[in-house]
Amino acid sequence: MNSTNKVTSRTRTRLAAAIASLAVAGAVGLGAIGTGTLPVLADPVRLSKPVDAPSFADVVDAVLPAVVSVRVRGEAPATGEVVAPFFDMPGFEHLPENHPLRRFFDQFREERPRSAQPRRRIRPMAQGSGFFISDDGYVVTNNHVIEGGSEYTIVLEDGTELKAELVGADPRTDLAVLKVDADRTFTYVSFADDNNVRVGDWVVAVGNPFGLGGTVTAGIVSARGREIGAGPYDDFIQIDAAVNRGNSGGPAFNLAGEVVGVNTAIFSPSGGNVGIAFAIPANLASSVVKDLIDDGTVERGWLGVQIQQVTATIAESLGLEEQKGALIVDANEGEPAAEAGIKPGDVIIAVDDKNIESPRDLARTIAEKKPGQSVEIVVWRNGKTETLIVELGQMPDQDQLAAANPGGPSGSEANFGLTVTPAEDGDGLVVTDVEPGSVAEDNGIMPGDIIRSVNSQPVNSTRDLKAAVEAASGAGRGAVLVQIERDGANRFVALPIG
Repeated sequence: MNSTNKVTSRTRTRLAAAIASLAVAGAVGLGAIGTGTLPVLADPVRLSKPVDAPSFADVVDAVLPAVVSVRVRGEAPATGEVVAPFFDMPGFEHLPENHPLRRFFDQFREERPRSAQPRRRIRPMAQGSGFFISDDGYVVTNNHVIEGGSEYTIVLEDGTELKAELVGADPRTDLAVLKVDADRTFTYVSFADDNNVRVGDWVVAVGNPFGLGGTVTAGIVSARGREIGAGPYDDFIQIDAAVNRGNSGGPAFNLAGEVVGVNTAIFSPSGGNVGIAFAIPANLASSVVKDLIDDGTVERGWLGVQIQQVTATIAESLGLEEQKGALIVDANEGEPAAEAGIKPGDVIIAVDDKNIESPRDLARTIAEKKPGQSVEIVVWRNGKTETLIVELGQMPDQDQLAAANPGGPSGSEANFGLTVTPAEDGDGLVVTDVEPGSVAEDNGIMPGDIIRSVNSQPVNSTRDLKAAVEAASGAGRGAVLVQIERDGANRFVALPIG
């Protein structure tokens, strides 16, 4: 074979090998050589028209600059050695020497202070959210965010940090106002009229969860008028937008960019969002914030009474057709209610033509009035209504609030199961024995309790007690309302008489 044929043969052999190599490469998934993309085998799934779903982008663009992060520092209490139980838990010493967690815990053991001398230190106290309500720097947040703080820093959307001063705080509604002094104007938002907020409306929550800042979540109003035991003015808007630690004090917006509520609490067994958050309604927040800006405090009307819920049995015992109102447990001597003639056993059913549905309703209604204002109060007494004029006082600084005291459950037997004897001072009957399993025991009556009245009538003997029960039975009532005094405090229980 000549040299030319040999060269041709070698060239063909190399070409065949290259083709085979390409075939193998394609088989193992390298795809089309030289294009850098996968071969197109079919058209991708694509909608001809986007789904017509709501977007909150326009709302967010408008309001985001007005929402801030609030950082609070305060003076920690005097301490000795800094104790870190988490780092002393047994078991960590068994980690391998080269384990990253072992090095982490060893580092904290070595670095933590050992001095036992008491000392005070400045440390971070809280981190929450807030929002501007004026262009000159007033910021609304929660009281529990700033409580105990001495230094306040507002962090804007762009990361700018500005010092702020505390204008005023109201623990009863968990609201506070800070003021930023800066040579600039701020983007701010306004409060909505929450009377127009309906269950099912969209809301957008903006805040600083876990210190992340500028976080937006969305949901709907899932309930109104929620009472969560936070205070006497509970009337929260419940939303299902994701709200977490750090969102406190941040706003919940409607789709017009108005603040419908101030996020303040979550319901969570785990500490994280489970879709139930609570916001202070805008109307309440707006009123409190205005007072705080005006003079740093909130003035509220004051009746000077102790009240409790009207149960179905109590309503029956008093001849009330509906289970509503606030039952007066006690009217403090010298306070506005007592001065106007309101007595224990009365049920307040209206204030200035506004129907009162519950003790909290009464507390909120009176608190909205100004000290010195005269109000018309309708009470249910002895089976009929009476109207009294009360000049409200100033609510004391301490938490002497008209609050609902839960009554005990009611029974259904006619026998009370009580043994009583006249009180030594001649005012009431002392309970000396309570039969186990009786209606009296079911309603929480105990030996040593003093029965002061039955259906608002004083009782000083067993004859008085019997007469009161017979009068209620003759009037067709199924229960009597008994005023019980224990350790100087009064409450009412309704005992069924069959």
